[in-house]
Amino acid sequence: MPDPHANIDVLILGGGLAGLSLAIELKRRDPAIAVTVLERNTHPAPEAAFKVGESTVEIGAHYFSTVLGLREHLDSRQIRKFGFRFFFSDGRDDLDATTEVGVREALPMMSWQLDRGRFENFLGEHAASLGVDFRHGCKVLGVELAAPGSDAAHEVRHVQDGVESVSTARWVVDASGRAALLKRKLGLAKTHPHDANAAWWRVEGRLDPGSWSSDSDWMQRCQPPERWRSTNHLCGPGYWFWMIPLASDVHSLGIVCDAQMHPLETINSHDKAMAWLHKHQPRVAQALDAPEHAVRDFRFLRHFSHDCEQVFSADRWAITGEAGLFLDPFYSPGSDFIAISNGYICELIEKDRAGARIGAHAELYQQLLFSFFDNTMSLYQDQYPLFGDALVMPLKVVWDYTYYWSVLAPLYTAGRITDLSLLGRLRKPLERATALNKTMQSLLRSWGEANAAAGYVPPDGRELDQSAIGWFRDLNGALLDSPDDAELYDRIGANVVRMEVLAAEMARQANRQHPTLAAIGPADFTVADRTIGLLPPVWYGLDDDLAVAGQMASPTPGVALAT
Repeated sequence: MPDPHANIDVLILGGGLAGLSLAIELKRRDPAIAVTVLERNTHPAPEAAFKVGESTVEIGAHYFSTVLGLREHLDSRQIRKFGFRFFFSDGRDDLDATTEVGVREALPMMSWQLDRGRFENFLGEHAASLGVDFRHGCKVLGVELAAPGSDAAHEVRHVQDGVESVSTARWVVDASGRAALLKRKLGLAKTHPHDANAAWWRVEGRLDPGSWSSDSDWMQRCQPPERWRSTNHLCGPGYWFWMIPLASDVHSLGIVCDAQMHPLETINSHDKAMAWLHKHQPRVAQALDAPEHAVRDFRFLRHFSHDCEQVFSADRWAITGEAGLFLDPFYSPGSDFIAISNGYICELIEKDRAGARIGAHAELYQQLLFSFFDNTMSLYQDQYPLFGDALVMPLKVVWDYTYYWSVLAPLYTAGRITDLSLLGRLRKPLERATALNKTMQSLLRSWGEANAAAGYVPPDGRELDQSAIGWFRDLNGALLDSPDDAELYDRIGANVVRMEVLAAEMARQANRQHPTLAAIGPADFTVADRTIGLLPPVWYGLDDDLAVAGQMASPTPGVALAT
């Protein structure tokens, strides 16, 4: 029998979501490749395993369902998600009287809520069925990388069932999560200024915010009336609280907050977290006080965002998942970045196996991944004070979705995230989209600050139905298409033009409410001479396009939409 510890093509450190997904993708691309996964924990894992990353969005959903071919499992063993949903309900127990952002009808592209224990058990079984050598209950003791520029194999020491062994492999990929084996070994840790903390836990049973009202019209807004299937965000100044249903009849709950506005010490035990909820989200606390919602576990994490100096190397090592980078859970981007990173790693391994030099590609793929990380981080960093603003935050949500579905998501779902030629041709519209987003994040932040300084409170009880916005729904549905290069190039260009119009429209509304806040400019914003266009008036807190809710001045410095 061949030595199972020698002549491994790819040795993956960590058999969680990132590592097992990478193993499956490698075997689907090349069934002959020898892949070994070393996972410290034993399988099967308990259902509702104590991990974050339970909610998928479009890129991650496409990765699991289509790239990895796991649609049958997702449909039969997980919960189809009913989109994101937001309630601006700080200190309130009348959820049906607050501003609600979500969909009445599901958008075209599916995504799922993942019971991580159930999903990772399935991934482990599926990987093994494809020929992956999945060694669970196996602890990594040390990694010795080959000398830079050398063609020698890497060596990994590990112990399983009390037996210590050494495996040799051409490639080593770190998917060890926050253990970050290679990052620590190579001194690649890089702090990130996004200062936010989290506490999260799971309870027995289902929490259904749709049942927290006796108003039949409110209860029936959604078709089907299943708000519980959404990733529900209950928002307030400096924080948001998540509710995510899991298929094992458990609900995942979490408080995520700005470290300065809500110190970790106020939520770092279950008793403290419940006291915090009774103050900030009393309706949730009331529901959780019921005996049927027994607590399963509790954990907290300080300063969860982190960065990395390097994730891909021409010397045949790579880092993926939380072992390298982590953003913020607000829009559930964890699986997205696993998908993108794993795709780049697979490309590098394929090129290396074909005998090609990979140094230039490793550098370019890393630049792209870091660029996506930095651009996405702008959605969260310094924006938590906005989260309680029931006027600006819904607009930010629409803007953030539009940016994501206009640029990054279509590149991935069309299979072009590694197409350097097409990405080169798209350089100008991509740079324009990045500049627009940077300016809009600044504008939205300043708008929220002006509202807070003026004590402005928008109209209450608004229903902001994203599924009723035709272009928004179409933008999501277009992610299901399979465009050729020319069609994708034109589509992304048109998407960026729509971003221009939306940016100008939002800036104009900000300027009408706070005349010193924002300037529309420059001249290349080609928008109709009207206030309302892409979004209905209710999104701006208006009854019609002539009314201006709470028009007031503010000393906030001006923000220009600059090229």
